[in-house]
Amino acid sequence: MNKKWIYLSGIVFIIILILIGRSLLSDKKNRSVNYQTTTATRRDIGSSVLATGIIKPMVGAEVRVGSRASGIVKSLHANIGDLVKKGQVLAELDPTELQAKYDQSLAALENARANFEYAKLDLERQRSLLKQNFISQNQLDLAEKTFEINQSQVKQAEANLAYARVQLDYTKITAPISGVVASVSTQEGETVAASFAAPTFVTIIDLERLEVNAYVDETDIGKIKVGQEASFTVDTYSDSDFRGKITAIYPKAVIQDNVVNYIVTIQITDFQNKILRPEMTTNVTLYLEMKKNVLTIPTSAIKRDKGERFVTVIEGDKKFQRKVKVGWNSNGYTEIVSGLNEGEKVIISE
Repeated sequence: MNKKWIYLSGIVFIIILILIGRSLLSDKKNRSVNYQTTTATRRDIGSSVLATGIIKPMVGAEVRVGSRASGIVKSLHANIGDLVKKGQVLAELDPTELQAKYDQSLAALENARANFEYAKLDLERQRSLLKQNFISQNQLDLAEKTFEINQSQVKQAEANLAYARVQLDYTKITAPISGVVASVSTQEGETVAASFAAPTFVTIIDLERLEVNAYVDETDIGKIKVGQEASFTVDTYSDSDFRGKITAIYPKAVIQDNVVNYIVTIQITDFQNKILRPEMTTNVTLYLEMKKNVLTIPTSAIKRDKGERFVTVIEGDKKFQRKVKVGWNSNGYTEIVSGLNEGEKVIISE
């Protein structure tokens, strides 16, 4: 009985070993094909510097619109977020007082012109009388002087009227640029005084004239030059890459928490049909140099052994290592100078 039991136990043990072996072979086979591949393709690649930045309005793209006249705000035609055009009326002051001054100046001009016309006629009459020896030269000189005085008074009255017209026009506050109303600082019925400084009514920002201020570390600033290309992303449009070009490098550093950065100004050249807004934070890539249409693969597909670089190439069901010569690498991709052809498949990870 014991022998029979031992015999059966041995058979069961052998069967278990066979099943375990098959399972191990199956797992090994599955693992052997469980790898990730990629294809060698051509792309633009270059050396770059990464930085963070903030979107800012360009010089002249943000305007605080104020009033050069004092008075009561009669009507306000702008709200936050409104699109306005250059020359559009944004607000109006009560023109009663300035209109009265304009009317007064107009009446003064008409009076001066009437006096001038009378002096002109009198001068002509005095000249005629002098020719007939009915008056003296002194009387003619007096008529000429009166004529000149009235002529000057007309010019002064015209200048006063022009000034009154300008002051009256100041009661209508117009947009100096086209853009979006960013803030409104007054309300209808308020009294504004422009004695010392023009009070701000609204702030307008031209959202088509924005730029990026990128903060570049002092170790990289020596590589940056005006005219280099750049790209950036913002959190609200994470799937869009915006393009730009470096237009200026600030000579003075910005020091914060003992970190030295320099501001690099980037003009936005491609808005990707999106609306960008001031103060948005950006992740910026500054392209130092660029190689066009070079053969590349992901950097993770390249292995190193004794100073040489290799990739694992897939041909049909077979895989084998091949020595490659590499060039530039950027954003996770490496240029393949030799050893690999376009379209060949290589293993990224196993």
